[in-house]
Amino acid sequence: MSTLTITGIQTDLFWEDKKANLDMLEKKINSIKEKTEIIVLPEMFSTGFSMQPEKLAETMEGETVQWMKRIAAEKKIILTGSAIIEDEGNYYNRLIWMLPNGEYGIYDKRHRFAYADEDEHYTAGTRRLIASVKGWKINLLVCYDLRFPVWARQATRQDGLEFDVLIYVANWPETRVHAWKTLLIARAIENQCYVAGVNRTGKDGKGIHYTGESMIIDAMGQALYHKKDEEDIFTVTLDKDHLISVREKFPFWKDADKFQIITNSE
Repeated sequence: MSTLTITGIQTDLFWEDKKANLDMLEKKINSIKEKTEIIVLPEMFSTGFSMQPEKLAETMEGETVQWMKRIAAEKKIILTGSAIIEDEGNYYNRLIWMLPNGEYGIYDKRHRFAYADEDEHYTAGTRRLIASVKGWKINLLVCYDLRFPVWARQATRQDGLEFDVLIYVANWPETRVHAWKTLLIARAIENQCYVAGVNRTGKDGKGIHYTGESMIIDAMGQALYHKKDEEDIFTVTLDKDHLISVREKFPFWKDADKFQIITNSE
């Protein structure tokens, strides 16, 4: 109960080629020898960050979700990452939290990246997803959400804080990677939680370059993992006792502002 082991896959992706990406990721997952509980894939792991949902979208009964269901069951792990999903006539950049028993949770990316016209192709989500694993609470978010601290902010309760880990899956380009690293650390410090950010490497079909720089950060803002440029499969075990100790020694969360997030469907 006091530990949680997370594996991230920092990898190049094949542009808009689902089969190639799923085959490649399955080989990488099969290569993992360490015992792990959660495997985190990048944003839009089956296609790359494409603005062609009309061409690439699947339903929740499609091959990518079925692939996730099979892998999670075979490996007895939780598998998460985002994919292009069509649901009731709308397209979503949807993070899927797939459990080994085939049950799943979903989070639709709230903040669409207008700079790349994501807002013109995808519908915004309106609800957060906070999952529970072994007594750990995990807040699951996608890429551009990182720039909006209110959406990730802890809500203080009488029994403590709302979550213990923030996970961001991303296709965050090299040109703005300083912001990625800085904001991941900021989210950890301000929320007094662990943060795991899993980004891709390589170059996409639009010529955009990605340096990875996936990170896992503790509640004091210290990096437990960070790697630039190279593809990598990394496994880090998080320590609940350490997290509780930080929160008890530095109970800044008790002084936080009370707030309520109100969303609409637009």
